[in-house]
Amino acid sequence: MGRIDYEDDPDAPEPNSLVPAASVVVVDHFGKVLLQRRVDNGMWALPGGKMELGESLAECGIRETKEETGLDVEITGIVGTYTSPHHVFAYDDGEVRQEFSICLLGKPIGGTLAVSDESHEVSWFSPDEVDRLPMVDSIRRRVEDWRSGGYPVVR
Repeated sequence: MGRIDYEDDPDAPEPNSLVPAASVVVVDHFGKVLLQRRVDNGMWALPGGKMELGESLAECGIRETKEETGLDVEITGIVGTYTSPHHVFAYDDGEVRQEFSICLLGKPIGGTLAVSDESHEVSWFSPDEVDRLPMVDSIRRRVEDWRSGGYPVVR
């Protein structure tokens, strides 16, 4: 399923859903960050996705990271909250979702890197390498918020 991100775009479609989601900045002991290249838009992104009924936000981040990257993580903090009504995602099925994401901080504790049906590639990157990767502005903002160390951020 394809996805188009619209941010501060006057031509963006009106949202018709609001779904709580978690993303995770996973940082290893070398200071590298874990990213996946998404199938739906070809861009590099943090692991994450929508929260399911019956799970906590931390459980959502842990589950999504495992599903999308093969790694087990421990949640260690919150990078920020991202709830801009001016950022929407339009999906092929007609859903237009308003952003509502909490970005968590985590560290790897097990597992093996693996791609999923949602990712073409999964890899670790130094902060300098991240600067050269194609990614949507909202994901880059989360990585920059983590790099600045001034979290938790409310946007």
